[in-house]
Amino acid sequence: MKICRYVMRDPTSTPSLPRYGLIESENVIEISGPPWGSWSPSSRSVRLAEVRLLCPVEPSKIVCIGRNYTAHATELGNEIPKEPLIFLKPPSSVIGPEEPIVLPKYSQQVEHEGEIALVLGRRCSHLRDTDDALSFVLGYTCLNDVTARDLQKSDVQFTRAKGFDTFCAVGPHIETGLDPSNLVVETHVNGVRRQSGSTSLMIYPPAFLVRWISRMMTLVPGDVIATGTPAGVGPLVAGDTVEVSVAGVGVLRNPVRQPQA
Repeated sequence: MKICRYVMRDPTSTPSLPRYGLIESENVIEISGPPWGSWSPSSRSVRLAEVRLLCPVEPSKIVCIGRNYTAHATELGNEIPKEPLIFLKPPSSVIGPEEPIVLPKYSQQVEHEGEIALVLGRRCSHLRDTDDALSFVLGYTCLNDVTARDLQKSDVQFTRAKGFDTFCAVGPHIETGLDPSNLVVETHVNGVRRQSGSTSLMIYPPAFLVRWISRMMTLVPGDVIATGTPAGVGPLVAGDTVEVSVAGVGVLRNPVRQPQA
């Protein structure tokens, strides 16, 4: 099932406010509420070409995992973490498909990090090792953990480097019912593949991450966990188009722009 969040391209159409829907072939069927609550499909159906897809959720927090692929840790000269390395991206950094990633004037080295992301569907806290952690996950989507690499190195901690507006692209929709254990994650820039890796190579797999994070902070429906990026991170410059794809999910596409004067 493909769950999306959308508005009509024609602002005079109804509905004009963001809605959740199900993508079926070339159509979007509106649903009556958020996908993690009690909802039902409505009789309203529109053509996919008539809508603009938004970030499929409005998360209260985006929890990210650093250095979760050995090859990525190695390419940046970092040690493999003995425990999951977690950091947060602010909700204000979130954009959806086709929205521009804006390069901040404070950085000279902005890079892409394509990832598979988990979208929480149920509240969870202090999960035990025996709990079915993935039962708390609504589904999976693509995420670009855009990073100002020069600031990450100079600041040591990640907040500024990861937190600029537009630095968390998410979408194009949520895919439910996937097994996340062996999916290919790729990033293309201007049609050229830069990253390719399987989720089977994660140091800490998705179920472990849900349990681990739940022991530090309560996860609520709509929260996002970015699971880390495979090797091959690289620079983005104005005029680029970056695409993050996850097998079984789809392609998240964003242009890259300079800030407006």
